[in-house]
Amino acid sequence: MTAFDERKDAFEKKFAHDEELRFKATARRNKLFGLWAAAQLGKAGAEAEDYAKSVVLADFQEVGDADVIRKVRADLEAAGKPVGESELGRILHEQMARAVDEIKAGR
Repeated sequence: MTAFDERKDAFEKKFAHDEELRFKATARRNKLFGLWAAAQLGKAGAEAEDYAKSVVLADFQEVGDADVIRKVRADLEAAGKPVGESELGRILHEQMARAVDEIKAGR
């Protein structure tokens, strides 16, 4: 194998690893966001966990974060606890930072 082939293989492995970490971080972020929203909705325990799972699944509706924000926003509004889209985006961003920190810490 040539040095070029070795570099190519290493790059491909790093890319695959980075994509896997990005997927894990996004899924964890969505769960944390769902748990935050569940607390706002007065849910706890298994009910909060189930709600968080529904937020994770909402992310598979379309590319990007709009589907997750839309779901949480609609649920909060239905419960009479409206939160603006920009505020939800800020909270989602904070949860991503937390998710990345947790993954780096091996949790």
